[in-house]
Amino acid sequence: MLYSLLGVFFRRFWHIFDFTLGHQERIPSEGPVIFAANHQSFWDVPLLATYVDRPVSFMAKEELFKVPVFGSIIRNLHAFPVRRGASDKSAIKKALKILKSGECMAIFPEGTRSKNGKLGKVGAGVSLLASISKAAVVPVAIVGTRDIFGEKFLPKVAVLYGEPMIYDSEHADKQALNDFSADLMEKIQYMLDAYNRGEVV
Repeated sequence: MLYSLLGVFFRRFWHIFDFTLGHQERIPSEGPVIFAANHQSFWDVPLLATYVDRPVSFMAKEELFKVPVFGSIIRNLHAFPVRRGASDKSAIKKALKILKSGECMAIFPEGTRSKNGKLGKVGAGVSLLASISKAAVVPVAIVGTRDIFGEKFLPKVAVLYGEPMIYDSEHADKQALNDFSADLMEKIQYMLDAYNRGEVV
């Protein structure tokens, strides 16, 4: 109920900005999906999820779940805890359970918010989940969320969905996983660069 109500709110909220929605039609309507996006601010999750017609689960640092009331709210919004800075097997198992149930997840391959708006280093987390779950991976480029309620009164805000990618390598070794991650981030960068040129690709 809360998730649906916030969805209605955010569909109106984003349009108070100079807003661009790119290629919503690329979002798979069924089957497991990993939305992999660049990370600028806490606004990224609601922006990414607003235009997905299915619930989107996401990982959040475990400290947030210890905050009274707020922790309960984000659990109701399909969040689950992850320990940052270490391999959290329980979070990985939870993510795989969600995907193997044919549901959707949002993941930020960089692992943390960018301080300068540029893409950072990525690990093989998304690739590993994709290789095991066989989920479609949708690259998502997010623009402007770090400027919301900042110095710019009404900044440009955009969420751009790329063509779904499938991890189809027969191997899941370190090199194959890293190659998939690199390809994913190249696609996100390509969408960001095109947007900066005034194009939505």
